Amino acid sequence: MSKAPLTLYLAAPRGFCAGVDRAIKIVELAIEKWGAPVYVRHEIVHNKFVVDSLRDKGAIFVEELDECPNDRPVIFSAHGVPKSVPNAAEARNMVYVDATCPLVSKVHIEAQRHADAGLQMIMIGHEGHPETVGTMGQLPTGEVLLVETVEDVASVTPRDPSKLAFVTQTTLSVDDTIDIVAALQARFPAIVGPHKEDICYATTNRQEAVKAMAPKCDAMLVVGAPNSSNSRRLVEVGARAGCSYAQLVQRATDIDWRALDGITSMGITAGASAPEVLINEVIDAFRDRYDVTVEMVETAVENVEFKVPRVLREAS
Repeated sequence: MSKAPLTLYLAAPRGFCAGVDRAIKIVELAIEKWGAPVYVRHEIVHNKFVVDSLRDKGAIFVEELDECPNDRPVIFSAHGVPKSVPNAAEARNMVYVDATCPLVSKVHIEAQRHADAGLQMIMIGHEGHPETVGTMGQLPTGEVLLVETVEDVASVTPRDPSKLAFVTQTTLSVDDTIDIVAALQARFPAIVGPHKEDICYATTNRQEAVKAMAPKCDAMLVVGAPNSSNSRRLVEVGARAGCSYAQLVQRATDIDWRALDGITSMGITAGASAPEVLINEVIDAFRDRYDVTVEMVETAVENVEFKVPRVLREAS
């Protein structure tokens, strides 16, 4: 039986960003240097396939530092950690490597700089997300107030409305964040913003590619994990940009083929922590069922690379 034709639009950029790439490399190099096991506090990046692959190589994933022995190295995830975590590791004389994405570290430095200038911080982010917890944990309790929505801006109660600054989580929806920033500026005209936008280049680029791709597609799949903030935002961006069916899948086995019955065009992208092997797996699943023509929708070219910490660049 002949296969139905399908135009498969592939977003570019998609998948791994420089911060994720660096974090995975840090775990692999740490295992090379110190041998297994190496402990990792929290998932190094939000992707089960990546975490399972590193576990197979000798990484042990824990949620808190007190689950780690003193005599093995521990790595902090790409999302960043509160200041209390490295402080506790130092108090126990532990060897630790910080895999925090440099663009998240930039937000941490920014928050500290504003605090040193006497400003209270407002953070735009998702409550409980490791990155938000890590950024808020750079300053003493009460020094960072969290807002998640435009509605939250109306109820936030700072110490002094004339002495405020804001930072954002790096993986938010660009469009939602613009609205929240506008609400903050309307309510607190003196509020100080970041020198350069906190939402990272990779999040912005992936959302722009989806906006360009979505109107062409009957349906769209985002390859990524359910706990990946940037992946979930891509689904929302796709739906808003005109794609009536936008879904998140971790693997090809998660595809709901009945929901895709009758489609002639399909969009595929991936969150910043999803490896290309999973994207190819999804494309292959479509090739099995359809006569596929692949078209690239490219809106930016990325050539960012972050160095791993010096301790891992030295001879293993």
